[in-house]
Amino acid sequence: MTIAVTTAAKTLASYLIESLAAYGVDTVFGIPGVHTVELYRSLPDSGIRHVTPRHEQGAGFMADGYARASGRVGVCFTITGPGLTNIATAMAQAYGDSVPMLVISSVNARGRMGSGAGWLHELPNQQAFAREVSAFSQTILTPEDLPVALARAFAIFASARPRPVHIEIPMDVMALDAGALAAVKPQAIPAPPMAAPEALAQAATLLGKARRPLILAGGGAIAAGSELTALAEKLSAPVVSTVNGRGLLPQDHPSTSAPAPRSRRCAS
Repeated sequence: MTIAVTTAAKTLASYLIESLAAYGVDTVFGIPGVHTVELYRSLPDSGIRHVTPRHEQGAGFMADGYARASGRVGVCFTITGPGLTNIATAMAQAYGDSVPMLVISSVNARGRMGSGAGWLHELPNQQAFAREVSAFSQTILTPEDLPVALARAFAIFASARPRPVHIEIPMDVMALDAGALAAVKPQAIPAPPMAAPEALAQAATLLGKARRPLILAGGGAIAAGSELTALAEKLSAPVVSTVNGRGLLPQDHPSTSAPAPRSRRCAS
């Protein structure tokens, strides 16, 4: 007797999980809900750790802190409507501080988005809302849209000013067959931009002639702590850090100065 064995089709949601793992994501923050069940089906076997907070805002701030401490992208899963509005505060903070954060949210099925018919957690335009606190916000309408959106997001994280990216997937699209999609190739991510040799030479000349150089270090130097230290010692220059640049130099380093204060209104 011959027994036919069928293999379940790879859904777009499972393709997303595989893609995140291929991009090096090892941790996801989020709260499962009725609109994101499909995302969580493949998560247990992916090797990606899931951290569940008590509130979506907590997921956003966890991802923000994780990204700052690890240098990796903070990834969140959140439900439609209130899940996204809850995480928006953390996204706005990450946007202002240039922190790489990928927010994957569900949205109502195609044909129901923005219909005004009162579907669960419906917003008039969820993508437009998220666009205000992200580098870009994109709705995935076909399986082929997802790899392009992910590539764009991780290219921004790696080679531009890193800020949150929001990708929303309609509930019906999550369950579509994605077996025909090609495997993700993260090696195609562009390298970080480098300063032109001529500009570096000009800067070195100016610094070499400076009598009282001062270095102002911000969050953009977060991955260059050793280089910053070497430059400060070479120039014997004090280093003033912004709030986002704290910790770039050890507190007891001779070049370390107090962080630059935030601007404040004068009391009336």
